[in-house]
Amino acid sequence: MTARIFWCRATWQAIVAFWLTIAGSLPAAYASEYRQLPPAPPASISADWLIHDAAQNRLIFYLPGYHQPAHAYYQWVAVSRNQSFPLSFAAQRGLSLFIDNQLIFTAQAAATYSIDLARLLPPRLPSGRHLLAVWQPDGVPALASFSGVRPGESASLTTATLAGQALPRLPGPQGQSVYLGLLLILGLSYGAVRTTYQPGLARIFQLDELFGRGSDQQAFLSKPAFSLLNLLLVLLFALSFALLLTAIHTDLQNLPLLRRFINIPETAIVARVFLYTAIITLFVFGKYLYVGIMAYIFDLLPLVDIQFREFLRTTLLTGLFLPLVLLLYLSLNTSFPATVAWAASAAIGIVLVGSVLRVGRTLHHHASLLNLHLFAYLCATEVLPLLVLLKLIVFTY
Repeated sequence: MTARIFWCRATWQAIVAFWLTIAGSLPAAYASEYRQLPPAPPASISADWLIHDAAQNRLIFYLPGYHQPAHAYYQWVAVSRNQSFPLSFAAQRGLSLFIDNQLIFTAQAAATYSIDLARLLPPRLPSGRHLLAVWQPDGVPALASFSGVRPGESASLTTATLAGQALPRLPGPQGQSVYLGLLLILGLSYGAVRTTYQPGLARIFQLDELFGRGSDQQAFLSKPAFSLLNLLLVLLFALSFALLLTAIHTDLQNLPLLRRFINIPETAIVARVFLYTAIITLFVFGKYLYVGIMAYIFDLLPLVDIQFREFLRTTLLTGLFLPLVLLLYLSLNTSFPATVAWAASAAIGIVLVGSVLRVGRTLHHHASLLNLHLFAYLCATEVLPLLVLLKLIVFTY
């Protein structure tokens, strides 16, 4: 009996000790979740580099002595526009730095350079984690020389010092010869269409008819909208609009719907131009279907043909000025990048807004816009698409 009592007491003590141990460990476990994280390290670069594994198409850690030396090395860095990211390195002539595959620096001579990555971050890239690439075209970069500038030297990274030591590359239009070649093709195509369809082209591109109210204007609005001439002109307008969008780096592939199905790199200029041309062409002719659906909902079907023909004529007329805007952009972007980018975006905005104003004026002549029903129809078919386009094309980029 005594042995049994002793065994029960020992068992009970063991159980109590076990639960006390568990209970004692719970506060420590919960407390560890609320410990403050250590402060983030300052913006700097480490000694660990990555190289591209061509067989697996991925980046792997570079191990000296195990991997063969490469021309390009990579490293993930956290760059913020509000925090300086000083970087010092020795470079031979031709060494280049890239951030997310965009060129930001090229060494013009063999020397030691001190730059600030935060100031060289391309304008389109947000603050955050980016891939830094170091490329030496005819040799191996001196990776051991890459380090953060010492605190005593960080104050010397002024604008004058940066301009004297580093050569930043501004985000200008790449492939200028490609744009000029496509502009030449565009001009020759307009000339061929003008020679073949001179009477019809003159009827569309006359300013006095555009702002007039005579019988000629009514005759144009009674012409069929879907003709071979209109199809060719829409394609040429879409090509000129696509060239301008590509030149000012308007990445329509950031749209979730397009990014799901299409992924064309920014360097593939011709492919992007053709993609945007197809999108713009589908939008122009797809608007007829959209206007027809909205007119059926609002019981205004007699206005569909007049509205679409006026939209088509105004769009084609304003599109004649887009090649000139692109030519000015390519000529002045190197000298005045911010000014010409703003001017190009303003030109796109004028094309979009002018089309809506002209369509509204034409509809007002057939039915007063003071009618709330017609005004709501105009907002649904013209104003709402205009706001969406301005957001996607002008204000976002």
